[in-house]
Amino acid sequence: MPKYIFTYHQPEGYVPGTDGDAMAAWQSFFDGIASHIADTGQPVSERRALGKVGAGTQLGGYSVVDAADLDTAVRLANGCPSLERGGGVQVGALAEVPGLAERVRERAAQR
Repeated sequence: MPKYIFTYHQPEGYVPGTDGDAMAAWQSFFDGIASHIADTGQPVSERRALGKVGAGTQLGGYSVVDAADLDTAVRLANGCPSLERGGGVQVGALAEVPGLAERVRERAAQR
């Protein structure tokens, strides 16, 4: 099944884990999409941006989900708490680059 990445964008200055209501909303969101999660991801604690990444927001974290297609992935992301708290979520299809993972592992083993 295809995999999609969700990148969560929070309002500038947002600190994960400081708002009980937000934490409950995130737990509910993840409970609702649990059967689709391939990688729950991680929140971001430090960040730097290169190029244009969206005025007024900061990267908050990511998840990888399994979905039949982009429309299904977007429907899953629609419940993201960031959408109700001044942030957003980007959804992108993850493409495979043939042989890339193997080449990277081989190069790492040579170090």
